[in-house]
Amino acid sequence: MLINMTNVLSHEGRTESLQCEIEMNEFHSFDGSFPIIRKEPLIFRASNVGPGQAEYQGTMVLELQLACDRCLRKVTRLFELSFSGVIISPEMADEEHENSEFMEGYSFNIESLVTNEVLMNWPMKVLCSDDCKGLCMKCGKDLNGGICGCDTFIPDPRMAAIKDIFNANNKEV
Repeated sequence: MLINMTNVLSHEGRTESLQCEIEMNEFHSFDGSFPIIRKEPLIFRASNVGPGQAEYQGTMVLELQLACDRCLRKVTRLFELSFSGVIISPEMADEEHENSEFMEGYSFNIESLVTNEVLMNWPMKVLCSDDCKGLCMKCGKDLNGGICGCDTFIPDPRMAAIKDIFNANNKEV
């Protein structure tokens, strides 16, 4: 969704506010696509602060369906986004005053901004619960539902050389 910023950037002291629904139904990232379960309207406000310059701020709430990083169960996460920044008209943008990455001419790309804000607020690890046990490394059973009975003994790799000596045929120790 693009918002035309011509009026705000060209009229000193002008402020425009809007409340709108974003068109995204899925969030796409390097990890895949995640359905948007709930989205509240975006509240956006832009104010001219000088010739060809405007400050913007806004808020939005999204709820995404993610997968637990340990057991792959479906988990919903709430993203309460709050953002602000400065934009400059295309004529005034130069190397010293770089324009916002969300501007396309005189249009402000809201969906790019929302995508960026979600990525900036993405959790380091998505868990269904703090004590999630994950999946069995041998059979893949969800260990939150109970143990699977697989042998989970992992030998100490520092002892591998000694084990080889004992397992070798015709060798005396």
